[in-house]
Amino acid sequence: MAGRIVFLLEEPSMKDLLEGLLPRLMPGWVAGEHFLCVKHEGKSDLDRSIPRKLSAWQFPGDRFIVVRDNDGADCAAVLAKLKGLCAAAGRPDTLVRLACQELEAWYLGDLSAVASAFDQVKADTPATRKRFAEPDSWQKPSVEMQRLVPSFQKRAGARAMAQYLREPEFNRSPSYGKFIDGVRRVAGEMATASASHV
Repeated sequence: MAGRIVFLLEEPSMKDLLEGLLPRLMPGWVAGEHFLCVKHEGKSDLDRSIPRKLSAWQFPGDRFIVVRDNDGADCAAVLAKLKGLCAAAGRPDTLVRLACQELEAWYLGDLSAVASAFDQVKADTPATRKRFAEPDSWQKPSVEMQRLVPSFQKRAGARAMAQYLREPEFNRSPSYGKFIDGVRRVAGEMATASASHV
């Protein structure tokens, strides 16, 4: 694959997750070499940064993926706004993905991973699996994670979950599946493009 996938992220905890998760799900990937995670301090910082970074980026072959929490907003409106920012900056091929409603919904989608990451057997029971059957529909998954794992903290939790989150077929969060599928699609497009230039 020529070039890297550059992830523009809303917050540091998503960077912590992806830097541990992607090399597990994408064998051979090395942070900094195959992908780069650029964290921001919240949504407004990310929104301001997108046009500047995309238009000024000097590395040919790199592709961008923007990732942020939806936090109860209108999904279609948020996607349209972010795609518009990318297109205006000359990067219409940028992929935009939302975590619905927060990153922690991806964790609630794989309760087996939660149980392993935090050594909390009670996190993965028939009752909790039923409760979180649709993790993307919870408005505050971060609060639910705190209830399941009282010691849960965003950044340390992201690093722990990065070692245990599994493939999308084992995760009940549709937004997690869309994210991983999107990453693989962009990586495939980049590999095809680099092969055609040989």
